[in-house]
Amino acid sequence: MFKPQDLVQPKTGGPKMIVLRVDGGTLWCARADDFSKKEIEVSADSVNLYHEDGDFGVC
Repeated sequence: MFKPQDLVQPKTGGPKMIVLRVDGGTLWCARADDFSKKEIEVSADSVNLYHEDGDFGVC
């Protein structure tokens, strides 16, 4: 469902993240505003594709 370079956001709200790697149901992401690209491991079930509503991401 998700692939590298997708933008995602936690279902409960939170920062926009970019998907770096995918391994089954596990995503390794980095916050879009983190230039060092520190990897965060998240479950694919806990995020949705990111979309903006006006000038802001939907929380």
